Amino acid sequence: MAQDKSKSSGSLLIKGGRLIDPAARIDAPMDVLVRGGRVAEIAPPRKIRGGADKKFDARDLIVAPGFIDLHVHLREPGQGHKETIATGTAAAAAGGFTSVCCMPNTSPVVDSPEWVAWLRQPERGALVNLFPIAAATRSSKGVVLSDFGALQRAGAVAITDDGKPILNDDVMRDALRHGAEINLTVVQHAEDTRATEGCSMNDGPTAFRLGLRGMKASAEASIVDRDVQLAQQFPGARLHVAHLSTADALKSVRRGKRSKARVTCEVTPHHFTLTDEAVGEYDSNFKMNPPLRSASDHEAILVALADGTVDAIATDHAPHALHEKQVEFERAPFGITGLETALGLAITRLHRQQKIPLIRIVELFTSGPARVFDLRGRGSLARGNFADVTIFDPRKRWTFEAAKSRSKSKNTPFDGWQLTGKVLATIVSGEVVYRSE
Repeated sequence: MAQDKSKSSGSLLIKGGRLIDPAARIDAPMDVLVRGGRVAEIAPPRKIRGGADKKFDARDLIVAPGFIDLHVHLREPGQGHKETIATGTAAAAAGGFTSVCCMPNTSPVVDSPEWVAWLRQPERGALVNLFPIAAATRSSKGVVLSDFGALQRAGAVAITDDGKPILNDDVMRDALRHGAEINLTVVQHAEDTRATEGCSMNDGPTAFRLGLRGMKASAEASIVDRDVQLAQQFPGARLHVAHLSTADALKSVRRGKRSKARVTCEVTPHHFTLTDEAVGEYDSNFKMNPPLRSASDHEAILVALADGTVDAIATDHAPHALHEKQVEFERAPFGITGLETALGLAITRLHRQQKIPLIRIVELFTSGPARVFDLRGRGSLARGNFADVTIFDPRKRWTFEAAKSRSKSKNTPFDGWQLTGKVLATIVSGEVVYRSE
């Protein structure tokens, strides 16, 4: 389905670590044996017999299934000055992500099987598994549906017009119905752009102080509410709410889940870490869409991450060149980079400060996202699955330096932040693709 790295033929023994595999309900000291790019055996310490070509000493470290990011912008085709598949996936590897799902709002838009196939070609230089998400409508104009079946056969794992919402009720209804017929998830950028035109941040006291037009939370919540109602009309319809950011939208998601509709959602690290006050004095590195929200929305998101409502943490990694962000706040593009800071922010904010258990945080990076897009063989280190592994130290303190980022762009609000929780190694199909210096 994707450009993957499952060509490894050697063997690797990861020994001495604490394996956290939420899907397998494992949180215990375990050794992991990898052969031919797959998990061959998991056993208590020193119980695996036979040798391996290579060994990895994971003492005092967490061994987890490879992290999966459901929402990244790698900017190819057409915007290589911001990011390339090669640089973006290098940043992903440094952040512990073994698989990334790339959005179609490129130039041209990825709305054909040919462009999906292009993304997957080895010439793109992907360092981790790349799963394309294709456009839901032609050129993402929200009018005529793309050929879902052809896009899926070419390798697309979901469809979306991310960056733009599907506003027309009939088009969204048809998208959910066609998606249900072939078990393809429809991802919605939930924003009623009829109510947010000309807005550059959240509607609230900070926007008022800065003299900026603000996006109301209702512009997100109204679209989520409509979509949940539509999803309930079609058995098998799969609706995924991208970068959910408001308390009212969460209420609709909860309602959909209670009714047994296949409704899922993701939250970004910047939305569970920051509020709209962080914009300060027009700092465009704090400008993203959806915008940073109010303290009450922020609190609601923390509760939903803890109680299981949220299915995945996704970065919405959105690189921009320096000159594009160094303009007036209202003129600057939306978006920040996020792949290399995601785990550190999750451990620091969610685990250490909010006391959310480590196994829940690992679930949000692994089995949760794997379920959303039905990425079989990933999200767990069960025997026979792909040997995608993330190894990290949940206690290690470090400082993120944007200048040293592997991304081509440096537009982050977290430059210079001290974080706890560091990725030490990223393994894709048994091959180490990143190791911390």
